[in-house]
Amino acid sequence: MDERYDSYCAVDPLFYDSLASSDVEAPGYAADRPPAPGWKREVKDDWLVHGPVAGSLPSQGWKIHVSARLDNAERVLARVMDYCEPRGIPFKHLRGPRMLLMRNSKYARRAASGKFITVYPRDDAELELTAKELAALLDGETGPYILSDLRYGDGPVYLRYGGFAARYCISAEGQVVPAVEDASGTLVPDRRDPVFHVPDWVTLPDFLAPHLAARNAATTTDLPYRIEKVIHFSNGGGLYEARDTRTGDRVVLKEARPHAGLDATGADAVTRLRREAETLRRLAGVPHLVRVHDEFSFGGHEFLALTFVEGRPLNRLVVERYPLVHLDADREAYTRWALDLHRQVAEAVDAIHAHGVVYGDLHMFNIMVGDDGDVTLVDFEVATPAAAAARPALRNQAFAAPRDRTGFDVDRYALACLRLALFLPLTAMLRLAPEKAAHLAEVVAEHFPVPRELLDESVAVILGEAATGTGHTPGHPVGPRTDPEDWPALRDRLAAAIGASATPHRDDRLFPGDIRQFAGADGGLNLAHGAAGVLWALHTSGAGTDPGHERWLIDRVREPASGSRLGFYDGLHGVAYVLDLLGHHGEALRLLDRCLDEPWTELGDDLMSGLSGIALNLAHFAGRTGDRRYADAARRAVDVVVGRLGDVESVAEVSGGRHPHAGLLRGGAGTALMLLRMYELDHDESLLDHAETALRQDLRRCVRRDAGHLEVNEGWRTMPYLGEGSVGIGLVLDQYLRLRGGEDLRGAAEDIRRCADFPFYAQSGLFAGRAGIVTYLAGRGEREPARRQARLLSWHALPYRDGIAFPGEQLLRLSMDLATGTAGVLSALAATRPASPGRLPFLTPLPGAAPARPTPPAGD
Repeated sequence: MDERYDSYCAVDPLFYDSLASSDVEAPGYAADRPPAPGWKREVKDDWLVHGPVAGSLPSQGWKIHVSARLDNAERVLARVMDYCEPRGIPFKHLRGPRMLLMRNSKYARRAASGKFITVYPRDDAELELTAKELAALLDGETGPYILSDLRYGDGPVYLRYGGFAARYCISAEGQVVPAVEDASGTLVPDRRDPVFHVPDWVTLPDFLAPHLAARNAATTTDLPYRIEKVIHFSNGGGLYEARDTRTGDRVVLKEARPHAGLDATGADAVTRLRREAETLRRLAGVPHLVRVHDEFSFGGHEFLALTFVEGRPLNRLVVERYPLVHLDADREAYTRWALDLHRQVAEAVDAIHAHGVVYGDLHMFNIMVGDDGDVTLVDFEVATPAAAAARPALRNQAFAAPRDRTGFDVDRYALACLRLALFLPLTAMLRLAPEKAAHLAEVVAEHFPVPRELLDESVAVILGEAATGTGHTPGHPVGPRTDPEDWPALRDRLAAAIGASATPHRDDRLFPGDIRQFAGADGGLNLAHGAAGVLWALHTSGAGTDPGHERWLIDRVREPASGSRLGFYDGLHGVAYVLDLLGHHGEALRLLDRCLDEPWTELGDDLMSGLSGIALNLAHFAGRTGDRRYADAARRAVDVVVGRLGDVESVAEVSGGRHPHAGLLRGGAGTALMLLRMYELDHDESLLDHAETALRQDLRRCVRRDAGHLEVNEGWRTMPYLGEGSVGIGLVLDQYLRLRGGEDLRGAAEDIRRCADFPFYAQSGLFAGRAGIVTYLAGRGEREPARRQARLLSWHALPYRDGIAFPGEQLLRLSMDLATGTAGVLSALAATRPASPGRLPFLTPLPGAAPARPTPPAGD
């Protein structure tokens, strides 16, 4: 699970949302304190910014951060305000307690954690004095350690060099990122890592030298443990494989940072670590549990050493064995294995309950399975006495009980979800629609020989009291259908859900979607995750768009925000494309010209954000308008991409190297698509040569699975999907092969095609789910296989208002966007229609392209 998504589940029970975009912090910190005379304040994202009306600041420099806990934040803020306001020193602070909690939560970004107040000194002299005096004022106060900064003394004051003004540049990876100016005046990325860093051209002020020396004096050489491997970092601390140098025993070290890694109750990582040690000692006689080896403190952090468990997490074993993605697997053997694992886990949980303890965090990541098939439960930091009748303050949402369950019922709910998830790992959706459990059980029964009474028992536990009057009868599926034969009624139900979710009163987004909507000021506008993509899908599917929604988008790109991205799928080029499609030609051309005024040639090469997508869009507008400027700019983009392409050997196999990504959006397939479309415009044979190179670079990043199909190898997983997986490569490879031969490439295309036959895909989305598989099959002209996969989209389909909606990434909330949600499903279903115009942009020739004849590969 990508834990970032959990942070966006705190505001709305149905959609991902950001605390910064909501009014949950009203009135918030300092709400009852009017601005000082001659001062102004304004809300900016998570922050309330304070400064003198006539004041000015340098664009970058040393800034001071102050950390705080939930229980001392108001006191700390009052002292800082009382200090800064009379001296005219600008500052900002998080707007309220929930934002402070989320900023310091277990899965918050480590580089930003702890930063409650930011103070902006105007020069080094003011920096030194302010740091010294704030440290004295805040002596005795505590807060989380700010990992990105240098600590000043022993209190909550920290310093870092970085940008004050919002400036941006293009990173080495071709992305728009926050920037600072180097010694030559060039904008370079403002590094925001979870480690203190001084830019090469900046001299550390002399008064900070003792503090840097104190920081560097910390060493792990005195520990009686030798750390051999980092397993995982969270904002609460690290998890490490280590060896006890006194005994030679292998252990797992759990590190807890004080005041950081907060859970929903505000308890920090240290509190939970101590609770875990106490619980495990209480349960020392219970089989199938991890054991305590040692406890100790070091460097202000607390550590728990646990006996090393030989085995692998259950979630990884399920991925490796799961019959619905390994078509040659024995489903009966898998069923026996899975039910035996569930039996062992249930027995362990019953034994835990017999000791009066609620485990509280049962899910596949916390179940280790040994080579002998025995299970061991790990991670007891949220375990509580049953008598407390408490709810776990941290949870995996695919197994987390609803609010009406407490005590032992929390674990019983998780066990019921585990039984279903072992056969159909989609239980994260049950938080959105508990009644979906009955449908999932029917799917399991259809594909696995699981006794019906076990499935019915799990459904009854999940539904709880809601089971009364649901009308569910075992043997009858529950859930919306996604049969393309039901078109256009199916289209209209999807469009109804999208329309019902619209929030035209908001400035940041029109339709709820992925958490990437909240990355920058433009995340809710673009083609992949924003309003442009939803409007494109509604229009091309024939559902129609609301003129008010079109006006919403036009109004918000008339003056693009600083730092707006330029790419086709994640930026303004894609918005211009959609506006033109919707008939807003003048607005589209104005936006396109704004894009050309930016330093766009420094962007990366990819289709998502970079020059491949931009070249296609410029060539599209050149064909639409006849404007030579756009054609020349498109050719310039092509030349830059070709100049960077290199040869087949320059690809990175897993990481590093010149071309580290593969697939349609980030890899060579997107570049090859652009080159194919440009070849159709001018029939330059060298473009086909380069397209072949780009495709072969991607194929080098693929691995052949046991059943013979090709998937993109990401090192820790393999991917078959449209956006960053192998079928996206196959989609373009098929088009290349219509122009050129190559037996090895034809063989690769056939092996990729096998990725589109699985009964199971973890998500439903267009870029990383089943909708992308439907789009791929439709693009190959395989109408019936596409429709067969389209019908299986019902596994993810959920009711919303009077329509049908789909969950986004991680399945924790509904999404309406193109990349991850309902608009993407709408687009895929439309692509199954005869002569459908609903295919993704640029999968067909550009305006003005002449028919291209097949040509032999170079050297034939």
